[in-house]
Amino acid sequence: MILACQNISKSFGETEVLKDINFHIEKQDKCAIVGINGAGKTTLLRVILGEEEADSGNVVISRDIRTGYLAQTQDTELDNTIYGAMQEAKKYILEMEVRIRELEKEMEGKSEEELAPILEAYNRLTTQYDRENGYAYESEITGVIAGLGFGKEDYDRPIASLSGGQKMRVALGRLLLSHPDIVILDEPTNHLDMDSIRWLEGYLASYPGAVIVVSHDRYFIDKITNKIIEIDQGISQVYNGSYSYYSEEKEKRRQALMNAYLKQQDEIAHEEAVITKLKQFNREKSIKRAESREKKLDKIERLDKPTEERSDMRLKLEPVCESGEDVLMVEGLKKAYGDNLLFENLDIDIKRGEHVALIGGNGTGKTTILKLVARKLAKDAGTVSLGSRVRIGYFDQEHHDLDVNKTIFDEMSDSFPDMNNTRIRNVLAAFLFTGEDVFKKIKDLSGGERGRLSLAKLMLSPANLLILDEPTNHLDIPSKEILESALRDYTGTVLYVSHDRYFINKTATRILELREKVLTNYKGNYDYYEEKRDELFSVQHAELSVDAGISIATSSEISGKSEARLEYEAKKASYAEERKRANAIKRVESAIEKTEAEISELEETMNDPANGTNVSLLLETSKKKEEAEAKLEELYAEWEELQE
Repeated sequence: MILACQNISKSFGETEVLKDINFHIEKQDKCAIVGINGAGKTTLLRVILGEEEADSGNVVISRDIRTGYLAQTQDTELDNTIYGAMQEAKKYILEMEVRIRELEKEMEGKSEEELAPILEAYNRLTTQYDRENGYAYESEITGVIAGLGFGKEDYDRPIASLSGGQKMRVALGRLLLSHPDIVILDEPTNHLDMDSIRWLEGYLASYPGAVIVVSHDRYFIDKITNKIIEIDQGISQVYNGSYSYYSEEKEKRRQALMNAYLKQQDEIAHEEAVITKLKQFNREKSIKRAESREKKLDKIERLDKPTEERSDMRLKLEPVCESGEDVLMVEGLKKAYGDNLLFENLDIDIKRGEHVALIGGNGTGKTTILKLVARKLAKDAGTVSLGSRVRIGYFDQEHHDLDVNKTIFDEMSDSFPDMNNTRIRNVLAAFLFTGEDVFKKIKDLSGGERGRLSLAKLMLSPANLLILDEPTNHLDIPSKEILESALRDYTGTVLYVSHDRYFINKTATRILELREKVLTNYKGNYDYYEEKRDELFSVQHAELSVDAGISIATSSEISGKSEARLEYEAKKASYAEERKRANAIKRVESAIEKTEAEISELEETMNDPANGTNVSLLLETSKKKEEAEAKLEELYAEWEELQE
């Protein structure tokens, strides 16, 4: 055990945030702290780090254990370059290196007696240097820089010129390179794209020390953790497993507590009914028996009713009318901003009932595609067609559909003038806007509250094609789970952009990935996409994957699939191979033409009477001609092999 929290309590004024927090961390534990917004997760991290003082309880950290902390807001104003800042994290390695060189110089010309203590210090220091990965620290730095999404061209970029998100990535890199015994991260994925998050998952999963993380990214938590610490109403519960295990086990525990509570309530009700009946008999013995039962009933330790997270929020999405089978047809779509071409010749075909997630790196144009489909933005080329009876409902991550100067109630009543006040109140209550909250100005709402209000409007719209741009932004985990459940049950069609891989995994029936300006189709959820990411990209875009060096899977590598899937992928693979062969034939034919022309020029030089007496020129030209003819012979052989 390297860290333990023992009966930690913390209040702010009259609000008790933490009470009776108990857990411990082992040397290589990967642990996530979860709970609703405001549960006290960040407060607990600060108590562990000593930045906040607990009202009671103890934090015990083993001797010589170093902690490293990445807060949600970080001092990143460093007067340095990206590479230089990373080097600073390895300052102790550089200092060891300098000292090793000094000791090497000190050993020169020393007698055996003088050499002994220097050599002992040298051996001790080089052993430590090796243990600290000193001989490979530069490659470690470049690996971390690349993993966090920076290229070689960024090494010398001043940190002052970076965006806030990029500065946070530098801070994360510096922390990881310092190799603390306990890495503590508060929302580390907020400023990372999917590739960087994947890299961080792998890095942390194999990290030799302990990791404590607070994150709303459930897929990230699921990948790296072996322990979940939940804070619910200030009390901690420990689950030894991944997030998926925690989610299932928590419901089992809650159901067991609910069953025990209901059973006790039945027993209490039965006992009270018996007591009432005994008193009604109005006899001395019956009254004494009733009193005895009452005393026994008073001594029962009554169970509290288990809380249901967001039990008051009931989100049901259902289309008013059903669309035709063909919902959305996009052909040859193109969009550029000046010289920046986002994509061209994109085709999309979505059928009724499909839930399609559009994913890709930052800046690839995902939100742009949604805006083009929703006709919020003009396209440069291509067609966007909607099927019969298709009606679009659009969720904008910036919530431009909301008038910030209106109250919540006015926004709803103005948007749906035929709806009575009771119905509006009921809908808003379903999205946690109750009492006087409905008269708050929209400009005073948090991002999560605006998101819930936009979803409330969407629920009441007559849409059967939902276009959602980052619908889970600013939502806590329970709210995300409610939205997931609603979308899974939704019988209409959904096209959405999200960075929340757990949300995608739970709600998508198909994934479209925008990569290298082309779309790749994956008929499955996010787990399926992760498994087939490069394989299907290479199959569907052979001309790109050949250039990128991505190999096409053999039939033995894609075994266990349906005959239809095998036939489809075999055809695609065959087509890719044929394209590759055709490109190779063109390349060889071009080389043959070039070599034949070169031989003709050499022959003209040799046959020119003006060169008849220039022996050295003729010898050199003859040698070049022989080399060209040998090369031509090889090209002919290669061409024949390709033709076969």
